[in-house]
Formats: sequence, C-alpha cells, structure tokens
Amino acid sequence: MKYSLALFDFKQQVNYKTEILSGLTVALALVPEAVAFALIAGLSPLTGLYAAFMMGLVTSIIGGRPGMISGATGAVAVVLVTLVKSHGIEYIYATVILAGLIQIGAGLFKLGKLIRLVPHPVIFGFVNGLAIIIFMAQLDQFKNASGHWLTGGQLYIFLGLVLLTMLIIWRLPKITKLLPASLAAILVIFSLVTFFHIDTKTVGDLASIKGGFPPFHIPPISLNWQTLLIVLPYASIVAGVGLIESLLTLNIVDEMTETRGRGNKEAIAQGIANILSGLFSGMGGCAMIGQSLINVSNGARARLSGIFASIMLLIFVMFGSALIEKVPMAALTGLMIMVSIGTFEWASLRTFNKMPKSDIFVMVIVTLVTIFLHNLALAVAIGVIISALVFSWDNAKRIRARKFTDENGVKHYQIYGPLFFASATAFNEKFDILNDPNEVIIDFAESRVVDMSAIEALNKITERYHKLGKTVHLRHLSPDCRLLLQNAQAIIDVNILEDPTYKVLADELS
Repeated sequence: MKYSLALFDFKQQVNYKTEILSGLTVALALVPEAVAFALIAGLSPLTGLYAAFMMGLVTSIIGGRPGMISGATGAVAVVLVTLVKSHGIEYIYATVILAGLIQIGAGLFKLGKLIRLVPHPVIFGFVNGLAIIIFMAQLDQFKNASGHWLTGGQLYIFLGLVLLTMLIIWRLPKITKLLPASLAAILVIFSLVTFFHIDTKTVGDLASIKGGFPPFHIPPISLNWQTLLIVLPYASIVAGVGLIESLLTLNIVDEMTETRGRGNKEAIAQGIANILSGLFSGMGGCAMIGQSLINVSNGARARLSGIFASIMLLIFVMFGSALIEKVPMAALTGLMIMVSIGTFEWASLRTFNKMPKSDIFVMVIVTLVTIFLHNLALAVAIGVIISALVFSWDNAKRIRARKFTDENGVKHYQIYGPLFFASATAFNEKFDILNDPNEVIIDFAESRVVDMSAIEALNKITERYHKLGKTVHLRHLSPDCRLLLQNAQAIIDVNILEDPTYKVLADELS
C-alpha cells in the first residue's frame, strides 16, 4: 500500500515495503564496497563504513535526488592513497572537511548547472567505463587470501554461487515482484551456504566490520598556511571528483525514473555529508552509481530507502557484524556483476556506424581513461575538452560572407555563422580591402559577435580599411553584441548603423 509521506519525498507516494526492502539490499551491498575502498586507501575498514553511513544518511535526507545512494567510493579512495602514506589519517579527515566546504560553495554559486556542458557521448563513455570498472573489481573475489586465483572445487563452488545469484536476479522479476530480486538472491545463497555448510568466501574474510557509533573527532592538525597547502590540492580533487560522479549519477537516475533531480541542492548535500563524514571518522565519498541502480531497479523512488539503508548499515556495524560477516561474497559478487551489466549502455554500441566519428572517438576515449586511470574527473574533463574543440572547429568552418554592391556603390558583406576565436581568421580572409569602395557595410543579421577574438578581428578589419581612408559600418547587431562592442570601444573604432530590426539608434563609437 502507498502512503503520502512529505518528510521523505515532497511529490511522490512512498511504498514502505519497496523502500525498506530495497534499503536493506543496498545496505548489504554497501558493506563489501565500503570495506574494499577503505583498504584501497590504506585506511581502517570502519573508516569506509562510517563514511558510507554518514554520506548515505545526509544525502538521502537533504539531497537533490531521492532514491540516489551515496557512500565511500573508489574514485575518492584513489585520490587519498598518496596523502595517507605521506601524512596519515588525520590529514584525510581535514581533506574531506575542506572538500565538503568546496562542494557547498559550488552548490551555493549554482555551479551544478555546469553538468549541462557534459555531452551525451561523454556520459556514455563515463557510464560504460564505470560499468567495466565495477565488473573488473569483482574479479578480485575470485582470488584467495594470498592473491592467487581460486582453483579446483573452490573455484567451481564460488562460480556456481555467483551464476545462481545472477540467474535469480534475472529471472525472479518475471515471476514475482513481491521481493526485490537482489535481496532474494542474497537470502537464497546465504541459506544454501549455511544449510549445506559450504566452504566459500564471506564478508568476514575481507575484514571485521564490528564497531560502535561513529566517534566525533576533530583532526588534531595545525591550522596554518603550510597545512592548507598540503590539504588543498587533494581536497579540490576530492570535491571535483565527488561532484562530477554525483551529478552524472543524478542524471542517469533522472533518465531511469523520468523525473528531475536538483543538482545544486545535491552539491550542497554532498558537501555537508563530507564535512560530517570527516568530523565523524569517515573517509568521505560521493554518489555510488552501482548502489543507486540497485535501489532504483528495485523500485525505490523516495528518500526512505536511502535513509533505511544507512541506518541498517550502522546497525550491522554496531550489532549485526557477526551475522553480516557470514554473508557469502559470491552473492554480493553476482549482484554487482548484474549491476555492471545493467549499467553498461549497450545501446551505445549500435551508434558506432550511425553517429559522427568525433562523438564515437570521445565516447571511446572517456571509457578508456575511466578504465585505465580510474580518474573519473579527468575522463570527463578530457571528453568535454575534445567535444568543445570539435564543436569550435565545426562552427569555425561555417562562417561565410555573401557580397554585393548596391546602387549607391556601397559594398555589403552579409556574414553567416558565429564570429568567435576559431572563426576569426576565416572572417578576416573574406574581405577584399584594396579593391572595395570607400564605404563598406558588414551585416550581422545572420551572425553574432561572441568574444574578445571577434572584437579583435573587427578591430583589425576596421584599421585596415581606415588606413586606406575607407569607412566601415556594422549593421543588424543584436543588443548583446552591441553592448559587447560598446564596452570595447577603447580598442575598436567602428560605426554601428541604425538598425530597424533591433530598434537601436545610430551610435558612432569613434
């Protein structure tokens, strides 16, 4: 039965059963991930678990995307590895707190809207790379404590349990939806292993998760310029990686649920969560695409699932560690493999022969950088830069000029396409200055003056005409273009003709 619950979701009906069961599944999936990421960073497993609890709870309550799950992530862990080795854990807490402040600033200044600048091929590449990373991370579970691949009976048992988990997750939704397929798979595998005393890897083989409530802890480090210089570079990267991964995950969840999240609100929530994570002995984190997809795929749409998952995670740590440590890793491995399969944008493979080659190139580059460098922020930045350069080049080629001389002997240049840094050179080549008459009109009805390079291009053209005693007029400038030129009148000397289209008065800048 569905009930209205304004506290957890302002516009949706909350299905308690779905939210709670999905939250429980997410909590179980969070445990090995948080432990693994903490170990990657060289930290205690509890540091990752405390971060998962605090990040998940805060962002579920005040975040901009109900149903999205946050926690300790590999992207953040990779950034912190070097700092842990060089300065120790206290600097990690300080870094996470400062990263949170940066993220709050990004949200307050509404920088979340910049995610709109990320092209679709970049998102495809990001998602596909992340899906492959999730899959590759599961391969480590096929190794023993010594780091060698499982062999013989151990391998067959583990592989069989993984495949059974995947089969249940795939088939059960077609039979019944009374219980989330992922949770049902975990319970079935747990029951089989327990009842038949099957010898296989469990969560407890990773590390002990037993602990208490996250202790409040102010990092005992010197608050001076030297400390800031040490912490700031890492904090900036953590903040950037966290925001990029969170906002891209928000967009993916938006598409899956056909709703719209609030990016700036999520950025502020991520910042507050990271600050509290650093103050309560956590390693920080951001949105987790794998757990978010588990949650959304189970039908959860409200805040309750994330809140319940975080609380259950803390309960596992404080009271249920002995039970959770017995959960077979095969069940969680199978679950995450299914997540990676569901995360991968299989439709993107069909675009290889249909989309522009530049888009395919961007998608492949972003995927490869994500996989091999594990640096999501760098992958997205590279993709955006390449896309921007391709866009600029394509638009630079579009500028052209239609030329004619009227009955009064005035030469007209009707410009088509935007005038900006990439098209400035081609623009200058359109004019026949030596052979033009004494009066020239440059018509921008189908063009725009965009940036400083465009202003400089106009300045050079007018100077060349003026040296020969010829007059240049600009016509059909839009109001924003006129304002741009008026602000630059100290460096450019042109006449702007009366323009009936835009209803502007004659204005001579000389």
